[in-house]
Amino acid sequence: MLSKLQRGQKGFTLIELMIVIAIIGILAAIAIPQFTAYKKRGYVASCVADAKNALTGVTAYAGENPTVAPPAETIAAGATGTTYTTVKASAGNTITIAAGASAGTPGTITITSSNLTGSYIIAADGTVTNTLS
Repeated sequence: MLSKLQRGQKGFTLIELMIVIAIIGILAAIAIPQFTAYKKRGYVASCVADAKNALTGVTAYAGENPTVAPPAETIAAGATGTTYTTVKASAGNTITIAAGASAGTPGTITITSSNLTGSYIIAADGTVTNTLS
């Protein structure tokens, strides 16, 4: 095969090939941590969205049943609530809703993710605590 090269025609040298491989390695070393950060931000956004959705669902339940304290419920990843039928947990997230202290008052909503450590909590008074990392 190499003998079929015409005179004066050359291929790539070993140094040129090594430089190309080094450049690709440097680009990969820059891109991989950025990709990991993007994934983490996506997981956190999913937890925040699930928490707001759960708060809306519990508030709607409290509005429809003004004489009953909202009950506790745990909604697994990818499932829809049985009491709070409008609340659905995203893949990898678990929603835990504590019972309301009194009629019309939602309980504490806690979101945990199998992809992150910590939790996202919305207290009954509306205070948000985010310990996701």
